[in-house]
Amino acid sequence: MSEKVLMSAVEMKRALVRIAHEIVERNHGCDDLVLVGLYTRGVTLAERLARAIEAIEGTEVPVGSLDIGLYRDDLLYLELPPKLRRSDIPSDIAGKRVVLVDDVLYTGRSVRAAMDALVDFGRPEYVQLAVLVDRGHRELPIRADYVGKNLPTSRAEEVAVRLWDVDGNDEVVIVRGGKQSGAETGDSERVSSRRGDHGTGK
Repeated sequence: MSEKVLMSAVEMKRALVRIAHEIVERNHGCDDLVLVGLYTRGVTLAERLARAIEAIEGTEVPVGSLDIGLYRDDLLYLELPPKLRRSDIPSDIAGKRVVLVDDVLYTGRSVRAAMDALVDFGRPEYVQLAVLVDRGHRELPIRADYVGKNLPTSRAEEVAVRLWDVDGNDEVVIVRGGKQSGAETGDSERVSSRRGDHGTGK
């Protein structure tokens, strides 16, 4: 097994600051803006984006967390039930502009599940998607509005996003030749395809 660092802590920070600027520009400020992170690392990234937006605009943006465990499309195929965590949406999102935040975009199935889960909390004006890494291999017609880094990969490779708050360091690595050690990336998108495409991002 080998690992190659694709983004350092400094590069990750730069990417998040850039995404924060893009979110502010595209939404003409941050009025009625809500960031919602997908467990686990999407929540941490959403919090970092909120701090970056506050530094730009001087306005605090609400941050929520979303669990998609019950909205997975592979529940019938799991050996064990998914670990469920409490979704925490900070306000009524009806009519708000919601930015879903996740670490890795892969097949798109976790994002579909997230959108299904989100509407249980209200009907947003619209929903956008921000991801740190887009590794390709989409199985659904879903694309990100904001991307830190586009990363072409093979399905045999694993992409690990490691965050200081969760894993003790900040980096993005690609893992070849076996299961990664440390953080298992894309834990929101083990809503994988029914072919058993687990734990390699989303």
